[in-house]
Amino acid sequence: MRIDIVTIFPEFFDALDISLLGRAREDGILDVTVHQLRDYTHDRHRTVDDKPYGGGAGMVMKPEPWGEALDAILGEAVPDVAGGVEGSPMVIFPSPAGEVFTQAMARELSGAEHLVFGCGRYEGIDQRVFEYAGSRASVRLVSLGDYVLNGGEVAVMAMIEAVGRLIPGVIGNPESLVEESHEDGLLEYPSYTKPSTWRGHEVPPVLIGGNHGAIATWRREAQLERTRRVRPDLLPPE
Repeated sequence: MRIDIVTIFPEFFDALDISLLGRAREDGILDVTVHQLRDYTHDRHRTVDDKPYGGGAGMVMKPEPWGEALDAILGEAVPDVAGGVEGSPMVIFPSPAGEVFTQAMARELSGAEHLVFGCGRYEGIDQRVFEYAGSRASVRLVSLGDYVLNGGEVAVMAMIEAVGRLIPGVIGNPESLVEESHEDGLLEYPSYTKPSTWRGHEVPPVLIGGNHGAIATWRREAQLERTRRVRPDLLPPE
């Protein structure tokens, strides 16, 4: 998978060189390029923001550098009748006004060949950038949740982590992905390892008994109990 990231803080993404994603980059599974948005400006101050039309607090990111950055990344894509491009890159902008990022979305995006992430700052990006990007590629505004961050970098890091680990070859044991939280709509069951007794706390006896059917039943019941207690909104209506 090819991933392009546009940001005014490229150093945020140095962490992509470590752990499983770093190994995936070394192995050629992930091809990640980070672009400095200021490289697409033409004034001596490398300005990327200006005052908002209509007044208000803060600054808004200007469309010109974003347009040039997207042109350089997207190349010669031709829009189709639906407004996107068949087989084109998916352009994702973190935004508190976007659809909520979920495990299902992460799995969907993990099948893409090319993802482009645009990291906004200040009071956001000029709306026309989203509209222009939508004429060149498929565009999604995506939110991590009902809160506001200082910029899009942290959100993009989280999305790349969630998407990247689902790409075949990134995780050593792909079976471990099947049993994780949210993969089947429920939270993951509790996990235990040795020793069986630790500071007065015991591992549930069923996990030590070797009865795999009983273990599977216990894990499913533990998933339902945890989901019911912590995230009842994930359960289907009765």
